[in-house]
Amino acid sequence: MIPEFVQSLRTSLGGEHLLWLPGVNAVVSDDRGHVLLHRRADTDEWSFLSGILDPGEEPAAGVVREVMEETGVRVRPLRLAAVTVSPQMTHGNGDRAQYLELLFACHLDGKHQVARVNDDESLEVAWFSPTSLPAVRPYVAERIGWALHDRGPARFTAPPRGADGHAG
Repeated sequence: MIPEFVQSLRTSLGGEHLLWLPGVNAVVSDDRGHVLLHRRADTDEWSFLSGILDPGEEPAAGVVREVMEETGVRVRPLRLAAVTVSPQMTHGNGDRAQYLELLFACHLDGKHQVARVNDDESLEVAWFSPTSLPAVRPYVAERIGWALHDRGPARFTAPPRGADGHAG
């Protein structure tokens, strides 16, 4: 679903402009260490859960909202695992966008929750052992590993260094 504020931006700017949007990604684990993934309706690919933050929304609250909207389960964000930038992309409707991606390691919040397809963004949802993931893009597998195994500070990409040793 396209957020209302993005539709408003598109109406004002037109479709040719690249939108820079804040997004959240969730690597959700359960007590067994399994990871909740969804098969995306737009690409037919398995991936972690993700979405666009609403204006003024706190990122941790946004990741909780997105997971609930997409799967019907409550999660608890544990930590920010990475801050990255997506490649520029063109969506099926022609919108061009690039995302500031905030990757959260999350855990299922409570027992006896059943994940399900809860909106039109997913074809299916399922739990997977980290050692038996379905086919996912390499960056998805990498980020799942970051969220599950790294316990240090959040990862980020350092700025490029110029010939003089200073950033860009």
